Amino acid sequence: MTGSQSVKRAAIALVCALLCGLAGLPAALAGDEPAKPRAAPPAPVADIRDEPQTLFGTVVPDPYRYFENVKAPEVAAWMKAHASRTRALLDSIGARSRLIDTLRRIDDATPARVTAALRTPSGLWFYEKRVAGANQYSLHMRQGLAGPERLLVDPEALSRGTRQSLAINWFSPSPDGRYLAYGLSAGGSEDAVMHVLDVRSGRPVGRPVDRMQFAGVSWDGENTLYFNRLAPLKPDSSALDKFQRSAVYRMTVGAPAPQPVPVLGYGVAGVTIDPAEIPYVSITHDGRWALGWIINGVQREIRMYVAPAASLRASRPAWRALVERADEVSRADYFDDTLYLISHRTAPRSKVMALDIRAGTMGQARELLAHSERVITGLGTASDALYVEARAGNIKELLRLPYRDGAAQTIKLPIAGAFTLSPEEGGGATDPRLPGAVIELQGWTQARQIYEVRGDGTVTNTGLQPQGPYDTLPDVVTTEVQVPGHDGQLVPMSIIHRRDTPLDGNRPTLLYGYAAYGNTEEPYYSVFRMAWLQAGGVHAIANPRGSGVYGEQWYKDGYQATKPNSWKDFIACAEYLVAGGYTRPQRLGILGGSAGGILVGRAMTERPDLFAAVISSVGALDMVRAEDSPNGVPNIPEFGSKRTEPGFRALLAMSTYHQIRDGTPYPAVMLTHGVNDPRVEVWHSTKTAARLMAASASARPVLLRLDFDAGHGIGSTKQQDEQERADMIVFLLWQMGEPGYAPAP
Repeated sequence: MTGSQSVKRAAIALVCALLCGLAGLPAALAGDEPAKPRAAPPAPVADIRDEPQTLFGTVVPDPYRYFENVKAPEVAAWMKAHASRTRALLDSIGARSRLIDTLRRIDDATPARVTAALRTPSGLWFYEKRVAGANQYSLHMRQGLAGPERLLVDPEALSRGTRQSLAINWFSPSPDGRYLAYGLSAGGSEDAVMHVLDVRSGRPVGRPVDRMQFAGVSWDGENTLYFNRLAPLKPDSSALDKFQRSAVYRMTVGAPAPQPVPVLGYGVAGVTIDPAEIPYVSITHDGRWALGWIINGVQREIRMYVAPAASLRASRPAWRALVERADEVSRADYFDDTLYLISHRTAPRSKVMALDIRAGTMGQARELLAHSERVITGLGTASDALYVEARAGNIKELLRLPYRDGAAQTIKLPIAGAFTLSPEEGGGATDPRLPGAVIELQGWTQARQIYEVRGDGTVTNTGLQPQGPYDTLPDVVTTEVQVPGHDGQLVPMSIIHRRDTPLDGNRPTLLYGYAAYGNTEEPYYSVFRMAWLQAGGVHAIANPRGSGVYGEQWYKDGYQATKPNSWKDFIACAEYLVAGGYTRPQRLGILGGSAGGILVGRAMTERPDLFAAVISSVGALDMVRAEDSPNGVPNIPEFGSKRTEPGFRALLAMSTYHQIRDGTPYPAVMLTHGVNDPRVEVWHSTKTAARLMAASASARPVLLRLDFDAGHGIGSTKQQDEQERADMIVFLLWQMGEPGYAPAP
């Protein structure tokens, strides 16, 4: 992976490095399985201590504001009591242990799960791997695809004897593979510490570097690193300062006493950058240029600077502005003095542009791939051609554009599914020093496999990902439908079930959605879904407005003031499942995670009669107060700010916590959260749980499921994953009245 690839990934995937979390369900958040069921203790009742605030003439109540101090003894005790009660209730469901056995049998039937595969010009392959029975992904290397495998970093071994599990957050090898930089964090916190490994000797080099949550590591030659580092917090700093004033540093690996030198960021001469913006630097593969990326939190549109790489090496960076936010560029990659860009300016489904960076301005960029019905979602430069990722509906296409004639060729892929040229963590789909691409391809009924796309257009399986007996599901049926929304817009939804499942209008049915940041629910394989289908359930996945399934306009129609379209579309999809004879309200559940908490929370508060059960996983639920948390400021571009009246009105409308009404018969609710969550503070779930417990007029339970050794899900162990999957399924089937899923008396 070249430096430009590493930082390209970090910059253009920052949407998923903040509150948006995962496009799919966040990873598991549960603790170890208890040895045996125990009686559920009484549920403590939280005191109401309203701290209202008046914003633009509107009084906004906040009866559980004091819950935001999670370290206060009474708050911590309340959290632990409810977590224990939820644990005891779910453990008393007899089917749970059998369900965990099923999940383990399915998952462990595949010898290993491999991801983030990356190749280097020297023939080395780096990748993360979790063997069956292991709890965490470890980092491996081999010389060529047929070479022997070598273990480089084993977080599970490093975690032994510690109180928290460790996980790899990102990794980046030097161009020749001599050194490997990687980030480790504990307990799901994502507060990564950078380590550098001498691959030949297996020994660490230099001292670890902390505050590396965003990293974006880029190499200049074989031993010089560029990376983003958060600013240190002073004793009098506010918690809101955590992601402010970060900078990019240059450091020489192996130097006697390496001193990181700032080259881009707040306060660096020659650039204009706000404290909340996040900078990255990549050195182009040919060593000519330094590209400076300026990311405004989760905003899709990026800014870019360029400088001769020699000026950074001399500690006198000569930055020149290259791309502005008004250019509406969302992706970029470099080859041979040319910057290849994706822009949605005057192109709602995006177009591909080429800019000679020696000439210097976007006004001189030329169009390579015009706006069309398909949505352009990614690109990557290889030595032979530009590779472009596009989407027709929710199915991905791979296009190859040779640099000379630029005529697009469609690569025939072995699976009609999804992949990405811009992976979020680790991996590198393309490399400007190598021909072709490496993609991880999967579908609704086919597990992810790692393919090598060659320069001649042929696609071969690398063999890095072993095949498992459950990795192809011929007995599962997927139906793609268009659901008329509340205003007539057609909302795409995928409905998945076993071929032998009777569609009798009474199936346990789970509807999932996300609908934020322009992220699209594309086909993906899921062990959780397999277990749900084996229980006779139907699984539906919707792409309401707020997703990017139809491009920029579809996204912006479920954004800030238009956010109500997201949950109204979601409600329409739920009504379709009932009217279409799949299920009935007493057998219908909804699930959403992270920003998807807005979706399911507001669907529940608007139509409590439509659902039997609701699960919010690490959900964003108190949107009026979200801005007052460390990760709230980076998310202002997506949700708006309460400091303006339109922003406040939009946030209040999408805030589940503030839309709960006393005396309403709400469905059963389970709120899951990792206490160490750096993206969505755990008090989103605890405040909402307390409010629902006080307000609901139904006998349905409100459960709070907390894990004190987890965060947003990134870095959670396989065991935690299994526990969460099992808890979700048994909770849903219990509330849907499925025989055998009630807690013990």
